[in-house]
Amino acid sequence: MNNRLGIALAVFAGAILIASLSAFTVDQRQRAIVFQLGEFKDLVEEPGLHFKWPLIQNVKLFDTRILTWDDPEPQRFITVENKPVLVDAFVKWRIIDVKKYYVSVAGDEVVAGRRINQTVNGLLREEFGKRTVHDVVSGKREDIMNTVREKVDQDVSGLGIHVVDVRLKRVDLPQEVSVDVYRRMESERKRVASELRSNGFADAEKIRADADKQREVIIAQAYRDAQRVQGEGDAKAAAIYARAFNENPEFYSFYRSLEAYRAAFKNKSDVLILDPNSEFFKHFRNPGKGGK
Repeated sequence: MNNRLGIALAVFAGAILIASLSAFTVDQRQRAIVFQLGEFKDLVEEPGLHFKWPLIQNVKLFDTRILTWDDPEPQRFITVENKPVLVDAFVKWRIIDVKKYYVSVAGDEVVAGRRINQTVNGLLREEFGKRTVHDVVSGKREDIMNTVREKVDQDVSGLGIHVVDVRLKRVDLPQEVSVDVYRRMESERKRVASELRSNGFADAEKIRADADKQREVIIAQAYRDAQRVQGEGDAKAAAIYARAFNENPEFYSFYRSLEAYRAAFKNKSDVLILDPNSEFFKHFRNPGKGGK
């Protein structure tokens, strides 16, 4: 009885072992290649549970999601102006043909990344050699990335790979070049600033001169108008005085004398020395005469 139970347990354990060695799972983000004695046997593209012959067959899984190859060191390229630039780029790619990918690079992601990187660097060197520093730094980076992506995708399509995108993270000048460039930029900015200040001073002087001119014109016009008004007022006053004199000369003389007295004795400290018989005091000597 015990022997039979042991045999049953051994058979059951063996079945479980054989099942575990035979079954494998393929995720929906993966593809699998089944090898038999080291040779390609089958390609599994459907996700789910699958089986293989134990011991004589083995399975290799491949990730079909978008992968990234990022060069750890920036590359040095030369522009059409013979100026060096440091370029830091990365590539987004994915496996589209698993069998071709395995045959080409033995299914090694590092080998595939190096192959892509070599192709990208060669194309970037070619594209940068056609353009100026301004173009590669700010002007035509999008054109460069699109051109390189299309060409590298065509080049590595034989590897079972599709290049999704190529991006330039950073384009910088080397340190020894940056110092000279920044120095030239600084001198150029100073020149522009001096020119702007000079133009500003010239415009300010022009505005100030125009304002002074307008001020003089306004003052002259105001003085002219004041003189005209004053002349008209004096003429009217003279006419009134003349009319008053004609109507009552004695009263007019008396009124004018009062104005003279008021102006002469305006301040208490004023001193006026005159002959008592002076014409100035005639109305004091004859106070009743002006009443006629």
